[in-house]
Amino acid sequence: MDISQNPQNFKQQFFAGEVFAYPTEAVFGLGCDPTNEAAVMKLLALKNRSLEKGLILIASSKQQLTQYVNFSAINPEILAEVKNSWPGPNTWLLPKQQGTPDFITGGSDLVAVRVSDHPVVNQMCEQVNSAIVSTSANLNGEPPAKTCEQVYAQFGPSLLCVHGTLGNQKNPSQIRNGITGETVRAS
Repeated sequence: MDISQNPQNFKQQFFAGEVFAYPTEAVFGLGCDPTNEAAVMKLLALKNRSLEKGLILIASSKQQLTQYVNFSAINPEILAEVKNSWPGPNTWLLPKQQGTPDFITGGSDLVAVRVSDHPVVNQMCEQVNSAIVSTSANLNGEPPAKTCEQVYAQFGPSLLCVHGTLGNQKNPSQIRNGITGETVRAS
């Protein structure tokens, strides 16, 4: 699917609870509507991923994350670091809002979030005016897909794949703890 050619179809599929693959900064991601528990469970089952690991939410703006992140609970110095690192391949574990579902956070008090500078990700998020789930497009233990063809090889041809090229990153995003500032996963 080319989102620029048919954005309305993407929007309909997103809100209908479909799971889809899409290009990010380094690898293809699997995504869905983060407010749709059935879609998230479908994604986790497809990937064979444990609910307890939690998922990343990716957005085109900080505003799209406000329903999930309690930005007022973040130390101002770290919040400045967060803001300065976005948009870009920097994921932060930040205090969640009270209503952020455990099926996104894995039961943690923190939620993993990123504001992307990838044009396809931004198109998708803007089309649905929402953050989307972002986890690497691979079966648990397999290498992440880097093309739609590799997505189909792992998940079958019926999975919706948004076409586009990867960004310039060699590795998945860096993950930092927004409370301590420590790096959890280097890029």
